[in-house]
Amino acid sequence: MNEETFNLSIRKLLKLVGVNSQRQIEQAVAKAIADGSITGTESFSAKMTLEVAELNLNVTFDSEIKLQ
Repeated sequence: MNEETFNLSIRKLLKLVGVNSQRQIEQAVAKAIADGSITGTESFSAKMTLEVAELNLNVTFDSEIKLQ
């Protein structure tokens, strides 16, 4: 195993997930505020699941997104 290649590929995945997840959440919040379904002061529970089928890895991370 090449440690550098391995670490770079993990970082690339995490960057992809982080940037795209943030964009999706921001767009969903903006849409919900615009259509009046939320006020912009709420908090939301959030869940992310990491799955690597070939490694039999399935991990869920729970957190909270606060708008204020």
